[in-house]
Amino acid sequence: MDCIRIEGGHRLDGTIFISGAKNAALALMPACLLSDRPLTLTNVPRLADIASMISLLGLHGASVDAAFDKGDADTTDRRLTLHTRTIADATAPYDIVRKMRASVLVLGPLVARHGHARVSLPGGCAIGTRPVDLHLKALEALGAEIILDGGYIEARAPSGGLRGGTIVFPCVTVGGTENALMAATLARGETVIENAAREPEITDLATCLNAMGARIEGIGTNTLHIQGVSSLTAATHAILPDRIETGTYALAAAITRGRLHLKQTDADLLRAVLEHLEEAGVSVTPADDGFIVDGRDRTPRGVDVMTKPYPGFPTDMQAQWMALMATADGASMITESIFENRFMHVPELARMGADINIHGGSAIVRGRARLSGAQVMATDLRASVCLVLAGLAAEGTTTINRVYHLDRGYETVEAKLAGCGAAIERVRG
Repeated sequence: MDCIRIEGGHRLDGTIFISGAKNAALALMPACLLSDRPLTLTNVPRLADIASMISLLGLHGASVDAAFDKGDADTTDRRLTLHTRTIADATAPYDIVRKMRASVLVLGPLVARHGHARVSLPGGCAIGTRPVDLHLKALEALGAEIILDGGYIEARAPSGGLRGGTIVFPCVTVGGTENALMAATLARGETVIENAAREPEITDLATCLNAMGARIEGIGTNTLHIQGVSSLTAATHAILPDRIETGTYALAAAITRGRLHLKQTDADLLRAVLEHLEEAGVSVTPADDGFIVDGRDRTPRGVDVMTKPYPGFPTDMQAQWMALMATADGASMITESIFENRFMHVPELARMGADINIHGGSAIVRGRARLSGAQVMATDLRASVCLVLAGLAAEGTTTINRVYHLDRGYETVEAKLAGCGAAIERVRG
């Protein structure tokens, strides 16, 4: 099994090109199941999760024309065309779905177009239960009949297809909003989604669906109005930049006391993270096609954060922020309000000398002048990159095991960091 080895203490300095957003791509790709016409996506990231979704969509009948194997920094012209002339199979099997939670996003499109879906209950990172009950209740509000049997979700549309309805989410759910939104595009009549997630990935999906002929209003707000249409057509859509990758490399500049120009991205996608970074004393300035993070000759101050739905501080940046705060001047409190098990990286950071105490849903982090390299193990996607950041700042050698988590969400992370001065390498297992 591969591992990543880092010799810490090297200041980062250079330019990093940000890839297309993983979480946006994984929601956009199942939209191809809604139409018998091709959907072309550009700015496609090369990630294990993308490959898994391609495999799943292929089982459902999508033909795939991929032109995104280019290894250069500019990813904007990478193309992926998905064409589902007919639904060949409505089953999303356990062997694929267990690898990636986003697989459940085929549920809404399959029921809406095909009238039936059989989808394994999902897997993914072990960061909490993250039940799919809100997805199912949303489909039931559109008339679907749902049965759970043998670890599978069996969903059937009524005779005549799904019908419009009112969906009120009791709490914000990104995946639930995405599934409901896609299903509603082909439902008869109007659907209203209240307390909808407002993440940029939702906006990206809605914009793409409208380009395919959907009629969605209220994009970017917490109330979406969808007028169902009988069919969708072909479209080409550019995936937005990955805000979590952007934030991760912004913190990499700060934790190494370095300077990075992040390109092919938009600071407005992660305003909450950058505001907290500036509060910590790190410089963030606009620049060509992105922005510059400058942490040279300064030690970040401890700054409290609480994860919240967008536009708040994202839960997917909590672990990385904790790594930065472990090297900050003073103490900080990090409160996780989204997922109940998202502090599994704490014992691994402690192995590197971090001073962290957990109290319920909060972690008290007391910054230290330096961390020490150690053997550590990744427990989930964001925890794995948190350990990469800690390794960049630590004295000595850090070896990160189980990096297959990292490959699910970060494209060529070693190459991007090494190009800016990091002493990092992948050791093949």
